[in-house]
Amino acid sequence: MEHKQKLLAALSLCRKAGKLVKGFDAVQESVFSGKAALVLLAQDVSEGTEKRMRRACQDFVDCVGMPLTQLELCCLTYKKVGVYSILDENLANLCRQYLTDEKEETE
Repeated sequence: MEHKQKLLAALSLCRKAGKLVKGFDAVQESVFSGKAALVLLAQDVSEGTEKRMRRACQDFVDCVGMPLTQLELCCLTYKKVGVYSILDENLANLCRQYLTDEKEETE
């Protein structure tokens, strides 16, 4: 649970820095323009959305699932959004750290 909070705090930092893009079309544009350093998917994003985004990210940027639901992410976006991209490599690495720690704990 602690890693979820840290990931949420890292995403909040990305938003405050202006380096968080949200929504399928905007994220896809950030991937194709080469600006995205990492793409994140909410835990409860639809299967179709996940497939389309992973296909769009293929060969461009990592696309990773998060342990956070769209409802848990509402504090960042004020509405339900399932697809995000981070535009800064250092902030992306910060988020990756909490995603990796979460996976290692569950194994």
